[in-house]
Amino acid sequence: MSENRTHGVRTAARFAGIGAAAAVAIGLFSTGAANADTFVPLPDGQKVNPAGTVTITRTGEHAIVSPSLAANGAGRVVWVSGAASAVVTDTPDGTVGPWNGPTNSPGSNNSSTHGSSILSTGYIVGCQISIGEDAISAGISGSVNLDSASLGGSIGVNLGPGQVAFVQIDSKDVTKAGTYSVEYRDAEMQIQGCAGYAQARAYTTVEIIGNDYSKTTLYGQPFSIG
Repeated sequence: MSENRTHGVRTAARFAGIGAAAAVAIGLFSTGAANADTFVPLPDGQKVNPAGTVTITRTGEHAIVSPSLAANGAGRVVWVSGAASAVVTDTPDGTVGPWNGPTNSPGSNNSSTHGSSILSTGYIVGCQISIGEDAISAGISGSVNLDSASLGGSIGVNLGPGQVAFVQIDSKDVTKAGTYSVEYRDAEMQIQGCAGYAQARAYTTVEIIGNDYSKTTLYGQPFSIG
């Protein structure tokens, strides 16, 4: 197996939104401050597909949650950081073609085949909904690709009650067997329009093209963003 390690770094890109979630350790940067930033450490994870040809790993994930500067009660800002990698031992050689974008079908996770296998990572954001398996497969309101914004900018996501959106941070084409990785630091997302609680969780997906098509997704732990 040849090794192709691709290291993509996204700095300064923002995310905001997300409420009631699974219990996680939370620390305040400024204890007692009403509007203090909240640091949310998140656990590492790994998933291997049934064929044993794809291993996805996520490490070093954490989030920093802040009230929105809009101060309207319906906005939040969250900065997320982490690293995702995939070891692919078997995939047809691919030639990258035109980017057709996500299908937005249930569970698409913003990924799309376009002539080669692909690794993609990002976050699922929901308003007044706990993001479990049922929420992931239904209620998708749309998707946002961080690559479409200028590097160093922030991404805005508008969500209503019960809506869920996939926000892709980065992706890497998998043109042959090897190891592929992406890393992001302080990616900023701003969520507006959600007057109730909001919640988010990471996803990393690897799609393998060919007659033995497969799609493997590693989900992160849900966390609250207010």
